[in-house]
Amino acid sequence: MKTFEKHEEYVKAMNEGKSVFLFSADWCPDCRVIEPFLPELEQEHSELTFYYVDRDEHIELCQELNVFGIPSFVAFNEGEETGRFVSKQRKTRDEIEEFLSSVK
Repeated sequence: MKTFEKHEEYVKAMNEGKSVFLFSADWCPDCRVIEPFLPELEQEHSELTFYYVDRDEHIELCQELNVFGIPSFVAFNEGEETGRFVSKQRKTRDEIEEFLSSVK
């Protein structure tokens, strides 16, 4: 999963191909629960580029995209939002897989 340091890098990534942004934070216990199986999901959905967004370091991006709960996912295709799985609830592997399949 790719990460960036600057806001502008995320904005550029949104506009290039099919991407999924995972909004998370180190202190988030629900985010740690999904962490072990994320690499497998990335491989299974190799047509998507995955980006990790630390919500504490990139709060302005969270505000722009109306992401207020974590973990959350927002998908883009060439700058157009194609889907979102945004809430403060814990997410299951099946729910995440269903979301990723819906944004192909």
